[in-house]
Amino acid sequence: MKVVEISAFGPAEVLRLAERPVPAPAVGEVLIRVSASGINRPDVLQRTGHYPVPPGASDIPGLEVAGRIEAGDAAALAAAGLKVGDRVCALVAGGGYAEWCVAPVGQCLPVPDGWTDVEAASLPETFFTVWSNVVDRAQLKAGETLLVQGGSSGIGTTAIQLGKALGATVLATAGSDDKCAACRELGADHAINYKSQDFVEASRALTGGRGVDVVLDMVGGPYVARELECLAEDGRIAVIAVQGGSKSEINTGLLLRKRLTVTGSTLRPRSVAFKSAVAKALRERVWPLLAARRIRPVVHAVFAPGDAARAHALMESGGHVGKIVLTWSSP
Repeated sequence: MKVVEISAFGPAEVLRLAERPVPAPAVGEVLIRVSASGINRPDVLQRTGHYPVPPGASDIPGLEVAGRIEAGDAAALAAAGLKVGDRVCALVAGGGYAEWCVAPVGQCLPVPDGWTDVEAASLPETFFTVWSNVVDRAQLKAGETLLVQGGSSGIGTTAIQLGKALGATVLATAGSDDKCAACRELGADHAINYKSQDFVEASRALTGGRGVDVVLDMVGGPYVARELECLAEDGRIAVIAVQGGSKSEINTGLLLRKRLTVTGSTLRPRSVAFKSAVAKALRERVWPLLAARRIRPVVHAVFAPGDAARAHALMESGGHVGKIVLTWSSP
């Protein structure tokens, strides 16, 4: 099969087309003929040598795919309500940039009615991440206020829509007026241009001085201390990336006085059982919203596998709104 592999750690140009054997599904797994592969920032980190592959995972990058089930564990498929021939999207620990990919049955979800495989490939990584952190860990509730840092990213566009669907007021930050407009189009109640506005002052003003209940943070570093300042009492921060640095100096007195919570997680090394539980919750709570088009995939650009370097360059430039996808065949 054709794959996109990392020939050496380095810039986007180290990505190259290659051939590998078609993988064989193990017990509890399926083999998917891939139509489309989602691109995510962890793929960039893996390419540059800053995100080690978990033990047992493929060294081929790619954490989400969409396509058709070609073979697999019959008993596990039946238990999941799936069968050979079904169109699915799946979260994987690696191996997604390929014409064929194996995935645990529990991490597969049916392609929502009416969506293409390209759109479906943009769903798993962001929806698993946002659900796990915003809903499970940060416990966002209807009537609360969610601040999404980086609202125009793949994670951000998902968090805005999911937060609104759950009944929250959503504030989002973005780095340009155009991106702020895109956030509002997706349902954000307010968008803050962090290059021309102070997001702490803006979020306080927009909440009448109360502050926000939950922050989804993809920056880390000094942002965490500032996010504590814009939280309401009993507020929560969920950190999912450290693009701004892995160390933060915070005001622990503020943490105590306002009873604040700082939590975080990374999805890739979690167990199949954990990810399968998230998939079950998504299928029950979010997939009907996708089918009803209350939430929609946001795909900014689609590239052929031979242009994977260009796709990564776009990801690193920050010039996109939503997701970037590789396509292996017509959806």
